[in-house]
Amino acid sequence: MIHMTLIDAASLAKLIGRPGIAVVDCRFDLASPSAGRRDYQHGHIPGARYADLNRDLSGPVGAATGRHPLPDPSAFALRLGQLGIGDETQIIAYDAGNGAFAARLWWLARWLGHPQVAVLDGGFAAWTALGHATQSGDAPEIPQAMRGITARVVPDAWLTSAQVVAALKDRRRLLVDARAPERFDGKVEPLDSVAGHVPGAVNFPFGRNLGPDGRFLAAAELRRLWLQFLGAAGASDVIAMCGSGVTACHNLLALETAGLPGAKLYAGSWSEWIRDPERAVATGS
Repeated sequence: MIHMTLIDAASLAKLIGRPGIAVVDCRFDLASPSAGRRDYQHGHIPGARYADLNRDLSGPVGAATGRHPLPDPSAFALRLGQLGIGDETQIIAYDAGNGAFAARLWWLARWLGHPQVAVLDGGFAAWTALGHATQSGDAPEIPQAMRGITARVVPDAWLTSAQVVAALKDRRRLLVDARAPERFDGKVEPLDSVAGHVPGAVNFPFGRNLGPDGRFLAAAELRRLWLQFLGAAGASDVIAMCGSGVTACHNLLALETAGLPGAKLYAGSWSEWIRDPERAVATGS
């Protein structure tokens, strides 16, 4: 069975150790970038390998980019190969719990043309809550002969800042910001130099996709929630953004889980938008 959105911990446990399965630990802390790897070395799902948000799931930061630019497709394909991923591999990504960082790998793999990728619902917390075994230390290197994935980039999966500016002239398009309400409103800004949001954007904090247990709402409930939010807009009208193009992927994953495909990612997001002082900034709800 191919998993393309979410997988629960019990189902993953049945796949551990099987050929063609690659589990990737994406735990990360924006406030402490080395914490995710430390957590991985302390304990991780057996056989999992670690992917760092800054080093592996992003490209180099430039003068005009946001905090987490998209990686070069060829370099990212090579890195996936080093993680034991080939063209037929089922990828399972997980993070500490809510899927905010694992969803970034989910989206990147799909962008690269690799649809057989899923996020562990509830992450490492869900895995340990069921009493499943963990490993410590680093995983062994993948033999060179086993490495290799073909980059088949989906070109229209994301938008540049210039494309977002143009898209906002179309009243049918909906720019959806996944940040917390207080950041969207410009009341606080812990990460970027300017507070506020893109004029015309609307706020759907990614945490709304989750239940009290930190796992995604059921697909039917996600569909009801998102259809109510979208109103007359369709999923294909949605441009997802956040602070740097990471948690926006959580909303994209929720839409796919809800059976509402077609939304695009504004990869640079807020941290790229504010690089150009000519771009307008809005505050308030």
